[in-house]
Amino acid sequence: MTIVGEIDLYTAPRLQSEFARVLEESRTTHVVIDMSGVEFCDSTGLNVLLSVLKRLKERGGVLELAAPPPAVQKILQVTGLDSVFTVHKAVPEELLTSEPQ
Repeated sequence: MTIVGEIDLYTAPRLQSEFARVLEESRTTHVVIDMSGVEFCDSTGLNVLLSVLKRLKERGGVLELAAPPPAVQKILQVTGLDSVFTVHKAVPEELLTSEPQ
């Protein structure tokens, strides 16, 4: 999955709904989020990511974050969430050949 723009109080509900739809409609247990296009992420956005992580873990899955820009990487580090999520500096090579969803 790819997220672009801002993840904040105003956009988080839409993101939460989209994740809920994807998780409901599929048996996906492994999600990698390309965050290279995220310009801003506040605590509301982090809570959405944490709730998705929790739902995936409940079904034995994982959530990975890829290519967060420096500002988002700093937020993950300051909050300690860089140790909760698997964070890749770039989008994993095997995903680059897949069609975006």
